Amino acid sequence: MNKYQLSPGSGVGLLCLLAGYLSFGIVPAAAEVTEQSGLNLPETTEDYSNQLTELTSPSHPQSPISISLQSDLDTSVSESAASPSVSELLTQIDTESEPMGQITSVSELSDVQPSDWAYEALRSLVERYGVISGYPDGTFRGNRPLSRYEFAAGLNAALDRVSELIANGNVIDTEDLIALERLQAEFAEELSILESRVDNLEARTVNLENQQFSTTTKLSGEVIFSLAGATGAAPGASDAEVVFNNRVRLNLNTSFTGKDLLITGLQAHNFGGGFGNTTGSIPGTLGYGDPLFGTASNVSLGFAPQFGFTNPQTLTNTSSNDVNLYKLLYIFPVADRVTLFAGTNAEVSDAFPAITPFAGEGQEAVSRFAGLNPVTRVSGGTSQTGLASAVGAIWSISDQVDLRALYGSVNASLPNDQGLAGGTILGAGLFDGSNVIAAQLTVKPTDNLDIGLNYAHSRHDINILATGLSSSDIGSVLFTPNATQLAAVGGSNLLAVANEPIRINSFGGTLSWRITPQIAFTSFGSVMLADLENVDASTDFTSWMAGLHFKDLLKTGNTAGLLFGQPLTRSSVGGSAQEPEDATPYHLEAYFKFQVSDNISITPGVYFIFNPEGSSQNDTATVGVIRTTFTF
Repeated sequence: MNKYQLSPGSGVGLLCLLAGYLSFGIVPAAAEVTEQSGLNLPETTEDYSNQLTELTSPSHPQSPISISLQSDLDTSVSESAASPSVSELLTQIDTESEPMGQITSVSELSDVQPSDWAYEALRSLVERYGVISGYPDGTFRGNRPLSRYEFAAGLNAALDRVSELIANGNVIDTEDLIALERLQAEFAEELSILESRVDNLEARTVNLENQQFSTTTKLSGEVIFSLAGATGAAPGASDAEVVFNNRVRLNLNTSFTGKDLLITGLQAHNFGGGFGNTTGSIPGTLGYGDPLFGTASNVSLGFAPQFGFTNPQTLTNTSSNDVNLYKLLYIFPVADRVTLFAGTNAEVSDAFPAITPFAGEGQEAVSRFAGLNPVTRVSGGTSQTGLASAVGAIWSISDQVDLRALYGSVNASLPNDQGLAGGTILGAGLFDGSNVIAAQLTVKPTDNLDIGLNYAHSRHDINILATGLSSSDIGSVLFTPNATQLAAVGGSNLLAVANEPIRINSFGGTLSWRITPQIAFTSFGSVMLADLENVDASTDFTSWMAGLHFKDLLKTGNTAGLLFGQPLTRSSVGGSAQEPEDATPYHLEAYFKFQVSDNISITPGVYFIFNPEGSSQNDTATVGVIRTTFTF
């Protein structure tokens, strides 16, 4: 000890600072590193693994653009072992995700006051030795107990700092040096174990860096296998045979700054249907599909692409399991609570929180009807093909209020509108083609209640809703065409009706009330007001749903749903519009997802449609499904 320049002891010695105050909750930087690095140290207190909270809506687990703009800088498997949705991904990059650096003044810790009994001890440690750091939210959490390993990590930080001070010729208190020697001897075993674990971690880190796919990109995927069959065909049609289908998705989630996200998604599937093959899908086979693609219907599966094998932008077809780009979207924060996004392949559901727990094509409800409010589906908003080019913004007004809006254009990449004959039935250009302006206000008044309010204004070059929920997607506002309108399309009544521009104003609301941590009541309602531009004809469409969702049923990870509602249907008409429906359709669904492992789930489900497509002449349709989902 005599070789060091010593100063008279005064104030609180390092023995009191470390052996006394540290035992009541100091969390030094080194201790933080060991816990965050996955060393599996013994836990004696609350888990502080909340480093990746939401950027724009920390209190909402499904908030999409909170960058997961749920759900991808998420590096973990979600509760349901599902591949994170874009919306979930957009909630998981946090401006506070980096640990708080070494503080230079105790005043930087918001929860430490001069009246606290150990304030002077903490201030001395900060100012004299610089071995204290806070949590990412700027707090110290001084009442938090700690383990011997954490104390050893703190001691190690203090030893390193003291050694640095001595090497630089600084004066060290004699009592502090004696205290450090005693503590070093007392915790020698823990320090040795900690050092070994850090060495092992460094070795593993080097190995991962050498073998990792990319330093900026994470690969995730989802594979769905499904067995499905259906009965209750329309007059003149036939029941659907049991079919075995697949859908494969690979997502490359790239971050360049740690706070932005570039999503590149590839997809392949073998679900049938599409332009020129309207009977190639279950809805088309039953006779309930729309007249152009055969895939939009009250009986549609939730994980089957909305247009089958057809690209509706150009009416071109692909083949079974062709690989296509279905997602290309970039999300980036521009302010503390504001995030922007833009992409050439996107959907409304990428930006808007789902609210209802039935959402999740690979993990939850098996029908298309149950998952989302119909307003989010208008204009192909959830086509599963990344139909639109979109730009938008997310404003997290507070932890309880979140506002999101976007503009989407279907044929933004096409410079020339060749019309119906040229295959560009949805127009061309960023502003002149079919487009939609949509917004959602999400409010969380209490911890167990989520409310979403939606509005969308859309305009199409042809007479469509493009929701995928009803055969009325095509020829939405029905009327009797005149001779001029028939002549323009070669005399086809169907084409004359479809070949009319339409404007749609859509309103919707969704509620999810978690009655208990395991049981939630959820409901939605929507109305779409459709008017033709050149014909005095209008039609209102309505839909609603209510149901119960069960979490961790019989086993952690399992979920189940029971729901009832009215699929999208014409409720009233105006002008020269016609209402062919003579009955109201109803939907009853039940499913149970069994979580086999962290990455595999099996979901049997069944749903019944009474008065399919609004006709009392149609038998009740029954669709049975067994869906197996693999995530990685």
